Amino acid sequence: PPNYLSAPRNRLEGKVLETVGVFEAPKQHGKYETGQLFLHSVFGYRGIVLFPWQARLYDRDVASPVTEKSENAAGHGSKEVKGKTHTYYQVLIDARDCPHISQRSQTEAVTFLANHDDSRALYAIPGLDYVSHEDILPYSSTDQVPIQHELFERFLMYDQTKVPPFVARDTLCAWQEKNHPWLELSDVHRETTENIRVTVIPFYMGMREAQNSHVYWWRYCIRLENLDSEVVQLRERHWRIFSLSGTLETVRGRGVVGREPVLSKEQPAFQYSSHVSLQASSGHMWGTFRFERPDGSHFDVRIPPFSLESNKDEKTPPSGLHW
Repeated sequence: PPNYLSAPRNRLEGKVLETVGVFEAPKQHGKYETGQLFLHSVFGYRGIVLFPWQARLYDRDVASPVTEKSENAAGHGSKEVKGKTHTYYQVLIDARDCPHISQRSQTEAVTFLANHDDSRALYAIPGLDYVSHEDILPYSSTDQVPIQHELFERFLMYDQTKVPPFVARDTLCAWQEKNHPWLELSDVHRETTENIRVTVIPFYMGMREAQNSHVYWWRYCIRLENLDSEVVQLRERHWRIFSLSGTLETVRGRGVVGREPVLSKEQPAFQYSSHVSLQASSGHMWGTFRFERPDGSHFDVRIPPFSLESNKDEKTPPSGLHW
């Protein structure tokens, strides 16, 4: 019999599981298409694929031959890492599942600067996430509106002749075309220390002119995963931020985004986004997270070095959300 996928639904008498679809076999090869429904294998939310990206994954857990020179400038005496192509997806998160994932993840949003000289606005599109191929547990549903998100019916329409039966509307194609430089994911960096895996995805957000100087902004998304059964808690962050202008900044602080997440077997991962600005068009960041074990001992987990690039300067930033 097929595996029926169930999602909790609140009822007065308590939680009732309700069938929302049928699991499909995950793809070992190839990629998922626009309109593929899925359950996130780590965070458990329902989502739908908008479009795939080919990213370069710099995985520091896989040693490269020393003879090959890396494209990654932020080596800092560590081993050379060569990027390999890996599929990621831009997805919509079902709004009904956002309350359930809030402890494990900020409900992801894509943020970018507005393209108005008089505007300091930071635009956010909530409920958008970037998901790695192996995070996807695909399923199918007979529901014509299986995902609740304000953009679902704007971006996708039901077509029972297609597999999957949701196809991109012109608005999705136009939106992707117009905002491509600000949505594009190019580099993913990953490193594991003492069974804690840190994945970083940087995004360029645009440039601002301020007091006769230029300020460049990036967003970076970080996922922390505990690959072990021992419970650990993140206590501190320690960042080094190098700017091409020659400055090196050190940032220390408690936790991340005001939280000190616990990573356990039941909730092994935590994901968040933050922003950084430089007065130069490029730079790089690296650092450590300090974790605490149940016995009170601490250990440091490396944040893989990643570069901040602004090679999309010639493109016009999005001018608000007028599609």
